[in-house]
Amino acid sequence: MSRASLLLLVLLLPSCAQKEPLDVGLVLIPSGDFLMGSAEGLADELPQVAVHVDGFRMSATEITNRMFRQFVRATGYMTTAEKTPDKAVLMAQLPEGAQEPDPTALVPGALVHHAGVGWEWVIGAQWCRPLGPDSNIDGKEDFPVVQVSWDDAVAFCNWVGGRLPTEAEWEWAARGGLSAARYPWGDEEVLSPKPHANVWQGEFPVTDSGSDGFKGCAPVRSFAANGYGLHDMAGNVWEWCSDWYRGNSYALLSQSGVRVSNPTGPEDFNDPAEPTIPKRVMRGGSFLCDVDVCHGYRCSARMKSSCDTGLNHLGFRVVLPLQK
Repeated sequence: MSRASLLLLVLLLPSCAQKEPLDVGLVLIPSGDFLMGSAEGLADELPQVAVHVDGFRMSATEITNRMFRQFVRATGYMTTAEKTPDKAVLMAQLPEGAQEPDPTALVPGALVHHAGVGWEWVIGAQWCRPLGPDSNIDGKEDFPVVQVSWDDAVAFCNWVGGRLPTEAEWEWAARGGLSAARYPWGDEEVLSPKPHANVWQGEFPVTDSGSDGFKGCAPVRSFAANGYGLHDMAGNVWEWCSDWYRGNSYALLSQSGVRVSNPTGPEDFNDPAEPTIPKRVMRGGSFLCDVDVCHGYRCSARMKSSCDTGLNHLGFRVVLPLQK
């Protein structure tokens, strides 16, 4: 190989170092105290816990396809959905005595929801082909990146010098200064008197009418920001948090009987419905939330998923410390 060819090869190789900071649109979230959880929510939102959160900076929007593509191009990163599933990892998540999966089924892919069909495993679905190999993100650079696992989100956050928000930080930020409100915009219902967030409209899960202007994901900033300048803290796509998920997290936090400062979540996971599967917290609801079925767009609502899961309604945002 010639010297010129070697030089060209070096220039074309992705760099693992970020040469210039990526602008993720950070806004300031002040410190404060609030009651985390809800007295009217589901069992895993109880009991309410008095929490103090120090100030931090948070991306004003969900991380977009444009941002994530820059990360992938700079580092050569390969997402979980692009890798062949590890049989040993899968078996560790299944109950003892479960049948081993067919090796031919261990192929890269992710879960995709289709209206009227439900969830299905789609071979070839990944962040830049979120609905499968025949889809793409052309023209959707400002849509939230989806089909990213918890590990993928952490990798991106590390690259920009940040991290995922804790569950307490996320809820405090979502409330936008309205510490007792049900939703990031206040107490008006999500579709009344106008759409406040991108959620399901129509007969769930058969037909999404898109009466708010969007079927499926919407570009970030399509709806008004909350009091802290954060967009889509309700609806659009669920967002990963750093915490392990336990159904009794708040009960554990409240045991001391005093205000808790900057909680980072439990030390381990436990979803009573699937106790063998490691799960992390998701927050904020998505375009699949229906007003009669799912109220995941409430500030206090919690959801969870396995760390290696990719979904076409799941993304994330990043948190960085205050500048000194």
